[in-house]
Amino acid sequence: MALLELHNIHTYYGGIHALKGLTISVEQGEVVTLIGSNGAGKSTTLKTICGQTRAREGKIIFDGKDITAQRTHDVALMGIAHVPEGRRIFPKLTVRENLEMGAFSVTDKKVIDEGVERAFAYFPRLKERINQKGGTMSGGEQQMLAIARGLMMKPKILMLDEPSMGLAPILVEQIFDIVTELNKEGMTILLVEQNANQALSVAHRGYVIQTGEIILKDDAQTLLANPQVREAYLA
Repeated sequence: MALLELHNIHTYYGGIHALKGLTISVEQGEVVTLIGSNGAGKSTTLKTICGQTRAREGKIIFDGKDITAQRTHDVALMGIAHVPEGRRIFPKLTVRENLEMGAFSVTDKKVIDEGVERAFAYFPRLKERINQKGGTMSGGEQQMLAIARGLMMKPKILMLDEPSMGLAPILVEQIFDIVTELNKEGMTILLVEQNANQALSVAHRGYVIQTGEIILKDDAQTLLANPQVREAYLA
């Protein structure tokens, strides 16, 4: 059984049919990427999974449970961490305070401290900035903070929405190195990216979404070599 399954999902924004019968799955321990152009439905897929946007039809199964109608904070408590597009850190809070917000349901300070130290092990630069306000950091550092915050609840799956957006090439490499490292340590990852080359380079499998529908799916290396994918997303 897959860890996460979306079956025939239809999502709407008012009268706009954003996801049209979308079906994808993510196995335990995989990195699966969803690639496509702007407006294809990538971010809507993640928002639908975590309950920010409701599916009008279809089912979302996570860890064997139907979560289609669950509220967003309940989905988070079940083990789904969503790192949204644009990072969305708290700019007036310090690095540590941002991390603590990621452990919103944890009351044991020792557990929170352990989570913070674990985050610093992945992102040593954040430890150097522990008392710095998030809004004063670089884009790359803010992206590291957003990912680290998502890890604070020890999620079963980490959903990353456009983690490379707006970053210099050297920082993009660092972010994808971190994705690879997290996966090697057992983290299951659903990765949404416009940077198809980078995404497929770190993923096991991939889906190509176009106007709310999956038009291609295959293992990542096969998609990298696919002429249709190369022309549309890797040119």
